[in-house]
Amino acid sequence: MGSSKSVVICGGGIVGLSCAYYIARDGWSVTVVERNAEGADSCAQGSAGYVSPSHVVPLAAPGMVWNGLKWMLSSKSPFYIKPRLDADLLRWGWLFARSCTREHTVRAAPVLRDLSLTGRRLFVDLAAITGNSFELRQEGLLNLCKTQQCLDHESHGLARLANELGVEARVLDARQTAEFEPGARMDIAGSVYFPVDAHLTPRKFMPALVALLRQMGVTFQWNTSVNGWRTEGGRVSAVSTTAGELPADEFVLAAGSWSPDMTRGLGIRLPLQAGKGYSLTIPNPRFKLTKSLILTERRVAATPMGDQLRFGGTMEISGINDHIRQERVQQIIDAVPHYFPDFTAADFAGIKPWFGLRPVTPDGLPYIGRFGRHPNLTAACGHAMLGVTMAPSTGLLVSEVLGSRKPSIALEMLSPDRFA
Repeated sequence: MGSSKSVVICGGGIVGLSCAYYIARDGWSVTVVERNAEGADSCAQGSAGYVSPSHVVPLAAPGMVWNGLKWMLSSKSPFYIKPRLDADLLRWGWLFARSCTREHTVRAAPVLRDLSLTGRRLFVDLAAITGNSFELRQEGLLNLCKTQQCLDHESHGLARLANELGVEARVLDARQTAEFEPGARMDIAGSVYFPVDAHLTPRKFMPALVALLRQMGVTFQWNTSVNGWRTEGGRVSAVSTTAGELPADEFVLAAGSWSPDMTRGLGIRLPLQAGKGYSLTIPNPRFKLTKSLILTERRVAATPMGDQLRFGGTMEISGINDHIRQERVQQIIDAVPHYFPDFTAADFAGIKPWFGLRPVTPDGLPYIGRFGRHPNLTAACGHAMLGVTMAPSTGLLVSEVLGSRKPSIALEMLSPDRFA
């Protein structure tokens, strides 16, 4: 394929950049449009940096409706939906409730597995190409369980499902877990260990990918917002931006939580809610970890990144805003000493909390594929907490769609028209 074919990618976060890489590799002329400046904070930057094939259960899982109703009453809960009169939120909530079934989990889990395992394999390739400048560590993930009840639940639930799907999961007692992390004193009943999981440093991955894309001839339009579209005969002929109109043969929507707003005027319905997550990064922690961890009961992630240690978590559906809820940040701080008794609140003193807006679909699966209404517009958004994990596999799939090749992962369940 010659470079006569052009594509505009709307969104320069981790998913948009990954799409740019795999499409440019196929010989396309690629332009990335991003509303922020180069190097600005994106949703991935302050994330846990997980590459997580272990995350085979979608957010829309059995029991989540009841938990959600319960958690709505407390802004300190792991999954908080701020009550508000909003038609999009009400429709999203109805679709979410409809998806929280065992049948949906059984259908979605293999798709999540394939997206995540492909993503992991591609990260290994990218690490080789970039000299592993983004610190990919293939050390596995430990789901720490404070209580025996939680450990039993994880053993019979997530660990069993993962093993059935070919994602190895080992149940460990407290002593076996301690042998994996000899540098840290833990107060736990045990853990579930996922050897295939990995982690990286997102703040190093993004600039490494931008540098690679520049070498490949990709054009960037930073500080540029999308404000409309020109269509002719059912196809998109150009995207209107604050820097002028950009015509192209193909267009990719990779704008994360901003994707639904971006499609206004196209007659497209894309149910999506911004799920705010928080993180705190300790520059010189009191001990070193080797693996990424989840504090399971509290739903808090811990990731070693070079000399730093990042704790993150929570899911807050409260619209697109930059309001930091201190009680939610405090929930992360309070969780850590329960599992690591040597940690105290003083370890977090003076550390500025980060937040990012993760794009959450009602069924916990991303939108990847062409829109029926505009066949030269392709979705690559809605990855929720798995944006880092699935970014390369999404980029590869989008390049296959644009190149009219058979997708390496079936796209039926990922169709952007599935709630149309």
